[in-house]
Order: sequence, then C-alpha cells, then structure tokens
Amino acid sequence: MFSFAQKFRPLRAGLLFLMALSGAVAIAAPSVSAQESCPAAKQQIGAIDPMIKGPIAALQTSGHPVDFSGLAFKREDGSAVSLADFKGKTVLLNLWATWCAPCRHEMPDLDGLQAALGGDDFEVVTVSLDRKSPDKPRAFFDEIGIEHLTLYYDEKMGMFPALRSKGMAFGMPSTLIINKDGCSLAHMAGPAAWASAEAQDLVKTIVESE
Repeated sequence: MFSFAQKFRPLRAGLLFLMALSGAVAIAAPSVSAQESCPAAKQQIGAIDPMIKGPIAALQTSGHPVDFSGLAFKREDGSAVSLADFKGKTVLLNLWATWCAPCRHEMPDLDGLQAALGGDDFEVVTVSLDRKSPDKPRAFFDEIGIEHLTLYYDEKMGMFPALRSKGMAFGMPSTLIINKDGCSLAHMAGPAAWASAEAQDLVKTIVESE
C-alpha cells in the first residue's frame, strides 16, 4: 500500500517549480479593503466554520475575507475574464494542471459538484495553469469525460503567486471559495471530495445566505 507521499512523488518537481515561481514573480494581489468590499463575508465565514469536517476538513477560513474580484484569467477561446464577471454567483475556484496527479484525480468530483449545484447562483471555475493551454487541458477533459465544467486557463501562472502572497496557495491543486461579491471565504491546499454531501451542504449554505 502506497502512502500519499509515495503516490504523488512525481509532483515534487512541479511543486518546487511553483514555489520558485511564486518567490520570483511579483504579482500584486487585489488590495481593496475587505471591510469596504466584503460586508457579508464575515457572517458567511461564521456560518460555514462548523460545517468544515469530514472530506472537506482541510478547508481554512483564517486570513479571509480578501477581495479577489480582480483576479484575471482566460476563457478557452482566449478572451479575457475575471472573477468580477461572476458577480452574483458563489464560485468554487480551483487552480490545477494536467501534470498534477491529485488535480486529475479530483476533477470528476468537481464536475459532479457543478452537475449537482451549478446554475445562476453557483459555478465551479477550474483554471488550468498548463503552459500548453488550452489544448492540453481540453484533451484531458475530453479523455475523462468532463461534461459540466467550462475550461478556463492562465498559461502565465499569474494567479498562483497572487494567491500565495495572501497565504492561500502552496501547491496544486489550490481551491478558494468565493462569495457573490468576489470575496474569499475559505481556501484549501490539496484535493478533496467536492461532490460529497458535506461539500454540497456547505455550498448550499453560502448560496442561501447571499
């Protein structure tokens, strides 16, 4: 039986690359005062804190909220998009790459969460950090039968250091839960069972509080 470390040993080089990148590249994270732009977030964080257990026990609420509405990336067709374009929706933002084994493993769960709860009030937004985007992540989506997720990408990897500067990204995958105002409520380093009942209940609680 393999340990988690043994199973994902091939990721070490990639994780070291991300750590080097985040230390070498200066990307300014959004700086808007959370008190001004995130009036509802503190109450929402208080509501979800007791729900962080079981398969989503690794979620962290410390350091939140932060206004991340300015985080920018691209649609599959190359057009620009930012979290501000999702205003009015709760978002589960997931940074991933095809070379990341845990990312690949959790993608069907993210697809399942989008299938179960996706709509006008909620969206799973998976952003590929592959340098050969969008072709490589598209091939992976097609290979494993992803049906409900929209493909987004950030081939310059600007999002990762922006999140790491706030202590919210350390490796891959990295996930943030964002409220309808673009304000962060929680983050997680590593994979999770996002289609689980616990994860769905947490998302529903946030959506219903918006």
